[in-house]
Amino acid sequence: MTAIRPSASDELLEAARAAAAGLDAATRRDFCVVVPAFDEAEMMPALVRELREAFDRYDLHGEVVLVDDGSTDGTGDIAEREAAGWEAFRVVRHRVNLGKTEGMTTGAEATSKRWIVLFDADLQHLPDEIPRFLEKLQEGWDMVTGRKVGTYEKRGVSAVYNALGRRLFDVPVSDMNSMKAYRRETLLDLHLRHDWHRYFVVLAHARGWSVTEIDITLYPRRAGTSKFTGPWRVAVGLLDLLAVGFLLRFSQKPLVLFGSAGAVLFGSGVVVGLVALWLRFGMGAGFRPLLYLVILLTTIGVLLIVGGFLAEIVAQLRGEVADLRRSLRRGDSRAVSSEPEHGPGGGGGV
Repeated sequence: MTAIRPSASDELLEAARAAAAGLDAATRRDFCVVVPAFDEAEMMPALVRELREAFDRYDLHGEVVLVDDGSTDGTGDIAEREAAGWEAFRVVRHRVNLGKTEGMTTGAEATSKRWIVLFDADLQHLPDEIPRFLEKLQEGWDMVTGRKVGTYEKRGVSAVYNALGRRLFDVPVSDMNSMKAYRRETLLDLHLRHDWHRYFVVLAHARGWSVTEIDITLYPRRAGTSKFTGPWRVAVGLLDLLAVGFLLRFSQKPLVLFGSAGAVLFGSGVVVGLVALWLRFGMGAGFRPLLYLVILLTTIGVLLIVGGFLAEIVAQLRGEVADLRRSLRRGDSRAVSSEPEHGPGGGGGV
């Protein structure tokens, strides 16, 4: 595929300039663009050049951290060569390919900047969007997501995924898997499992961080191939959706699920047992399969109830570990900055 640079529309350039003009000196320098990249060697010259041009055009003085996620095509080396002399740009590396979620986390841990702009290496969004995200963060929001505008290949899958996400999690944004910007603390406040970058906004919003969105244009990939294709990824995404839903609803009160299900099964076993006794002694007709059903229902019911109690102990320990982890991280952040203020949507750390 030939790398053809799309031209930013006059509307985008005007909006970007207006947003940049409203940024204060602290916001202009206290941000980091994190770029997870895996086998994106073809995109590195254009990526570095356009990021640098955007920084100069809008008088931005933050930094760029490119996370080379175990690339085998020299992505990191090419990026360093292209960025020679640009002190704001640096590369951190994973020894093996870990995934975008781990890339996000590594990028956040590699910087001490207050704001993070998550930017894709494929340049399907333009660096001219960066001032618009920073402007929203400066207003006091904890997270800003991009709502993709335009025609793109996986629009149907994305629409279904986002619709399910809004329905299940009541998140006040319509696109959860696009370019985004956020307080560094929102990411460090969470433990994201593999491939859970899709649910970063959901999990952070559930912790009380505020979120809003802006429209951004999605452009065709210029070179290379997408790393997020195939029906298997759709299936994994849906299973992760269920896992996150379970985590948010029942991780604090697992006995509500297991205990309720166990009580229903145990109660059903008791009812079936009474029916079996009535048939045997009232009607004089025994029916052995009913006895097996009683044993099955009551046994599974008791196991679920016991499992629920064990899950409650695990949930308590998990909560204590999470509190300790947040306390340690907040202690580290206070060494370099004060606590973040609450956003206009009622956000802030928990």
